[in-house]
Parts: sequence; C-alpha cells; structure tokens
Amino acid sequence: MHPFSYTKPSGTREALNAGRRGGRYIAGGTTLVDLMRETVERPEALVDISALPLREVTVTERGGLRIGALVRMAEAAEHPKVRTLYPVISQALELSASAQLRNMATIGGNIMQRTRCTYFRDVTAACNKREPGSGCAARDGFNRTHAILGTSESCVATHPSDVAVAFAALDASVQLVGQDGGRSVPFTDFLLRPGSTPHREQVLRQGELITGVEIPAHPRPLKSGYLKVRDRQSYEFALTSAAVALHVRGGVVREAKVAAGGVGTVPWKLPDVERHLIGERPSESLWTAAAERAADGARPLQHNAFKAELLKRTVERQLRIVGGTQ
Repeated sequence: MHPFSYTKPSGTREALNAGRRGGRYIAGGTTLVDLMRETVERPEALVDISALPLREVTVTERGGLRIGALVRMAEAAEHPKVRTLYPVISQALELSASAQLRNMATIGGNIMQRTRCTYFRDVTAACNKREPGSGCAARDGFNRTHAILGTSESCVATHPSDVAVAFAALDASVQLVGQDGGRSVPFTDFLLRPGSTPHREQVLRQGELITGVEIPAHPRPLKSGYLKVRDRQSYEFALTSAAVALHVRGGVVREAKVAAGGVGTVPWKLPDVERHLIGERPSESLWTAAAERAADGARPLQHNAFKAELLKRTVERQLRIVGGTQ
C-alpha cells in the first residue's frame, strides 16, 4: 500500500474542491480499496463522500425513478418503488456480488467499478487500460471471459456491472455535478468503449461527482427482468446476461428495451433486437427471430467464441420469461 491522504467532507462543494485537486472519491470502497491493495491504483488522495446527502430513492415528477449515488446496492434492490416499477433493477442487483458486498457497495460506485480482467489486475502483465501503450495480454492470452462486442486492438475487457446492464436497457441517465454546475448524461454515453484509449472509461470531467441515476418513465404495464448466466450461482461475474423490459398492449409489443452484459466492453444495448420486437405479437417465433440479432457485430477471440451463441440463447430465454410465454 502506497501512502495517501484521506479527507471526509461534510458538503458537496467541499468534496468537489477536493476532487478538482485530484482526490479520488470513495464511499463503500469495495472496488477501489481492492485495486489499491493490488497496486493497480495508487491514488495520492482519497475523498470520502459517504456523508453527502445522496441516499434517497425518489419518484420523479414525470413518473420515473431517481436513485441517489450513495444508496447501497442492497437498499436499492429492496426498495418498494424499485421492485414495483423496475424489477429488472432489483434482480440485477440481487444477482451481483455477495450479500456482504451489496450491503456496502453504492450505486455510484457500482457503475464506476473497473474490469475484472485478470491481466488488468496483474501488474506484471501488459494492459493498455492500466498502463497506456503497454499492450493487451488478453488478446493472445486466456480470454474465455472477455468481450466479443465493442472491442478494439487495444482492449477486450468486459464491464462487470450487472445493474449497469439494466440501466442501459431502461435508457437511464447519470446525474453529475461539477464546479460549473450539474449535467445529465445518457447512460449509454457515460461509459466509453475502449477504442485506442481504454484507460479513459467514463465521460467524467476532473473532479466531477455522480449524484444519482435517473430512469425515465415508461409506458405501463411494463414487465421486466434480468437473467444472468455464470459459471457458478454464488458470487460470480456474468458470462452473459440479458435485461429485458416489454410494454405489451392489445396483444402487441408497443415498446421493447433490451441490453446484454458479460459480452461487451460496456453494457451492450441491443437496438436491432428492440426494433424487431416492436409492433409484433408475442410468440415463440418472434423471440427466436429477435434474439438472432443479439450477437450481430461480434468479434470472438480464441477462447470465447461460445459467447455469441450463449448470448442469443440468453436473450431468447429472457424474452420468453418477460413476454409470458415461458
């Protein structure tokens, strides 16, 4: 562990000033502390934001939902408004990590967590995300759990968050505040694909702070759910996952929201699948035909070609579950 300073501001402005000077925000610490122990991250200053007033879950004026950045994962999953309005969020959270971690980790920290790629966390391995320009050991290494969508020559690491997949599917936005005021960023724009700069993972500006995640109102009734496929049922990251939300009225799919996890360098929105569903009557053949589009554009590596077919099957199964035909 390398030396660092620690402050715990009591207000947002004090926190922003510390962040502007280069301090790293920390709340539950379930990711950053691990990375510091492994010397993957070596921040010179930590800014503990756990005292800030960002712990509420509220219904917005337009009927959406806002989850404060410091709401614990367990609290968000159990909140009656989350369970009622967007069960896909509760399910994604409850399938994440362990009960102990969910009791500590926050929503803001969860979407900011860094990849679980073993080469990223091994400081002796080449990793452009950890050390720009050093190479990507995963491309020619053991890459069974790595991404097949959104990859580049510089990086093939997946984003590990489950609830981020639900947020992407539901067209959520990330609420931010900085020295110049607040702004709202669509969730699908907040996390960046690696391209040639995999070390830059979000659109955050220097010292900017996440204050919450907002999910817009969707037509009702809305059925939703999250399906996660992993090597074991306890405390494991997804090989692939699917977040699905469907609005069916008059026997026709009027709105469809679908995203995948475990297969992309960011939570992967599936607009082609959504377009194929809208205006159609729910049926087994519809789910199958729509799911066939889930892996379009995939670029498998040596050890993870199976993920393309697994993704299609996962999306198809979740469409059947949410669509009420299974």
